[in-house]
Amino acid sequence: MEKPADADYPILDVIKRRWSPRAFGDRPVEPHKMRCLLEAARWAASSYNEQPWRFMVVRKSEEAAFEKALSCLVEANQAWARDAAVLLLTATKTTFAKNDKPNHVHQHDLGLAMANLSLQATAMGLFVHQMAGIDRDKVRAAYQVPDGYEPQTAAAIGYPGDPGSLSEDWMRDAEQAPRTRHPMPQFVFGETWEQPAPVLDA
Repeated sequence: MEKPADADYPILDVIKRRWSPRAFGDRPVEPHKMRCLLEAARWAASSYNEQPWRFMVVRKSEEAAFEKALSCLVEANQAWARDAAVLLLTATKTTFAKNDKPNHVHQHDLGLAMANLSLQATAMGLFVHQMAGIDRDKVRAAYQVPDGYEPQTAAAIGYPGDPGSLSEDWMRDAEQAPRTRHPMPQFVFGETWEQPAPVLDA
């Protein structure tokens, strides 16, 4: 299912086509493609090249490992994410390796890595749905996440499926709804807060 963005200005096709479905098909993700996604994440920018992200990755075929990962999601996400071919849980190192000082942009850098991964997935015909809805304490216990690292998010990865397979009406409606974004003047400011930047009028 395609839901290209109705962009106001020209952007890369892979950005237009990236979106986050909940309906996944039963086709496995080829190991080579999964490695390509992780390679794309590996080459994301990060402060001081710290690369603070850590990923726990399980395939649906790894039944016990998949169920463990699935149990770390909140119930509403478990309902649809169980159909994904791959589940990925993330954590970040909260201090810099070189001096043990706080890394205040560890979550930002994880976001860059996941953006790379998501765009690579789109280019390869895959889809990624990222989730904030996880039980962080359960992730820490299940994966023995050490001190100095924080569980952050999860992602479901796979090929698109039938929206009709989703269990909730609101999920099916969301799957079919057009994609929207805030207009740029709402978040692109110039000299003062909430004053649109002059570049938007150029």
